[in-house]
Amino acid sequence: MKKRIIFATGNENKMKEIRMILQDLGMEILSMKEAGADADIVEDGFSFEENAEIKARAVARILTNDIVLADDSGLEIDYLDKAPGIYSARFAGEDTSYDIKNRILLDRLEGVPDEERTARFVCAVAAVFPDGTVSTVRKTIEGSIAHESAGENGFGYDPIFYVPEYGCTTAEMPPEQKNELSHRGKALRAMKELLKEKIGEELL
Repeated sequence: MKKRIIFATGNENKMKEIRMILQDLGMEILSMKEAGADADIVEDGFSFEENAEIKARAVARILTNDIVLADDSGLEIDYLDKAPGIYSARFAGEDTSYDIKNRILLDRLEGVPDEERTARFVCAVAAVFPDGTVSTVRKTIEGSIAHESAGENGFGYDPIFYVPEYGCTTAEMPPEQKNELSHRGKALRAMKELLKEKIGEELL
């Protein structure tokens, strides 16, 4: 049976990004929902890597023949002692819209000068293989927090994450450019190389 890659997420925006980057592996790439895995996952790790592994292991226990990937990502703002960090998705409540989350963060940085608004997006991707082994990668994109939300292309905290060398937020970038530069894009490409190495000829 041909191995599949199952990604432990229900986020359609994320799946678009994942498929775009991993498509040339020549494997079927499904979300956990599409694969029929209904796992109740408690992310109680203390790092992005731990949370990614917890998610991947939870789905791998159900789909034992597949390669299961999961990511954990978030925004670290230096001025706020790296908050929201691993709590990025749950910041100000899980059901709170990102428009509100972004507004809260902008309000907290009201009057803070540009040089103190440094921030980064962090992404860790974990892979659990059918033999039970785990590999993780971590990548970042450095930037700063904008003074106002801008852009329609991204999701989450993209509208307030400003990349000085490009003069725009990640939500103002076309999807291809964002995938090239983003923390998740970098982490997925690093994981893709690792998968090729791990599975070797099977993937090629």
